Amino acid sequence: MTRRAAPRLRPLPAAEWTREDRELLSGNLARADRYLSGDADAPPVPPVLGLLARHPRIGGPWLAFSGALLDDGALDPRDRELLILRVGSRTRCRYQWAQHVGIGQAAGLTPEQIAPVPDGAQSEVWTDHQRDLLRAADQLLDDHVIDDRTWERLAAQLDERQLLELTFVVGSYARLAMVLNSAGLEPSAGPDL
Repeated sequence: MTRRAAPRLRPLPAAEWTREDRELLSGNLARADRYLSGDADAPPVPPVLGLLARHPRIGGPWLAFSGALLDDGALDPRDRELLILRVGSRTRCRYQWAQHVGIGQAAGLTPEQIAPVPDGAQSEVWTDHQRDLLRAADQLLDDHVIDDRTWERLAAQLDERQLLELTFVVGSYARLAMVLNSAGLEPSAGPDL
């Protein structure tokens, strides 16, 4: 990860949030709600939520969409996290990478599988299925379409919902990387979403 913009848009401190801000962001992503209660014993708000609080009418629906992918998706969580890590690597999004290394490990990816993600599909560590996922992510990022050969290989392994979701995961996290990189959001030191 070499992209590093100076912070341009800092997260809105939780003390400055309105009640409406909290309401718009709450109830959209289960793992985010523990931070959004406003209770005295709530953990500190992660930087990404503070950034979304700057525009909660967009941040809330994005959290809902993200929640559908993270908490109720059709893809195997390891596959989803492999795709997100590849997007984070390709977009050089330090925040996204740092966030999803831990989520990927919790989903079952090993450090030996995470380390070669920046190298793409060539690594010996990947199964054929994982290579296809990495190729699909690269093709979506480069050409905005999965080529016929990769699509056919994936269609033999995934159902229609999973194929569609794969494209949404890559597209959504590429968009998020654009926001995070442009805002200059730095990875947090502690636990996050």
